[in-house]
Amino acid sequence: MALDPSVWRVRPEPGPLTAPTGSGVLDGETVAVKDLFAVAGERIGAGNPAWLAAAPVAQEHAVAVARLLDAGAALAGIAQTEEFAYSLTGANAHYGTPPNPRAPGRISGGSTSGPTTAVAAGEASIALGTDTGGSVRVPAAYQGLWGIRPTHGAVPDGGLLPLAPSFDTVGWLTRDAATLARVGDVLLPADTAALPDQAPLVLSDALLALAAPEGRDAVGQLARAAGAQAIDWAPEPAWLAAFQTLQAAEAWAVHGGWLEGRMDTLGPAVRGRFERARAIGAADADAARTAVGQARAQIRERLGERVLVLPSTATVAPRPQEAEAAREATMLLTCIAGIGGLPAVSVPVTTAEGLPAGACLVGPAGSDRSLLELAGRIGA
Repeated sequence: MALDPSVWRVRPEPGPLTAPTGSGVLDGETVAVKDLFAVAGERIGAGNPAWLAAAPVAQEHAVAVARLLDAGAALAGIAQTEEFAYSLTGANAHYGTPPNPRAPGRISGGSTSGPTTAVAAGEASIALGTDTGGSVRVPAAYQGLWGIRPTHGAVPDGGLLPLAPSFDTVGWLTRDAATLARVGDVLLPADTAALPDQAPLVLSDALLALAAPEGRDAVGQLARAAGAQAIDWAPEPAWLAAFQTLQAAEAWAVHGGWLEGRMDTLGPAVRGRFERARAIGAADADAARTAVGQARAQIRERLGERVLVLPSTATVAPRPQEAEAAREATMLLTCIAGIGGLPAVSVPVTTAEGLPAGACLVGPAGSDRSLLELAGRIGA
């Protein structure tokens, strides 16, 4: 099979790129690694050819990569990301947009786009990615996969190229709940806030209303079947504004030094985001950081020990010409877990039209393992 450069940057035939270094619960599994993680003997490309050309060869694996190898998984290859993981569509101006095997003609979702497509297409069984503003949950929903954004900081990020450290998390996607949980057994610490066996689920009509009817109906049906109770939780545009400002300020703090004088190496959409990020002053960044801290406290207090069920995205996977239209509504949904630093599992659901969508379960900080177990029961 010919390598699709929109999906894979490095994938040897015959593979794997890296054999397992141990044996364990992931024996026989294969991993598509997002091109932000260090893989020994390879460069981090970050979706940008100029960055790739200047990057040093990694001397050792990223922590998450090493743990997967030690548990028996093999690295199938390094899969594409949108530039510096600063987008949610899946489109890369240099390498193209990975296809969506579960919804042909529609976008893959990003920025964990290449690894997600690889798993959806059966070319790997685990996608190792990152989620800053929804970059695991969005492609999971668009391609009908299981995906988790863990509690912020739960999985070590050593060897990961950052975007916005206040929100960056190491996440993963699989085709089934059991494999998602087995990866969690390898990467996650023990729960510090385990959910009870009968975890209270809650559902907000106001958050549901952010999604288009087809996805809203599928998510609502799953939530109500699981016994979710209605609560009053309205979307907070001010939270999203603070999130986006702080994310942008941190993205420029991380990458601005290299990008000065190299902005022309970026595709138009990502370049526009970095140009806006460059214009954010210190006072605005500090105000956003304060607002995010206050919002985090409010989100955690409002959630308490419950599990919030909401749409993973505002729409099913859009067609390419519609890709940016639902971004704001989707981020109103995804920013809740991002700001809260909370674990979020995207459970695949199917619309009446047969398209993939996602129901997102957001739990208390430190409830990752029991949230995975709950998601598996609900989504079975």
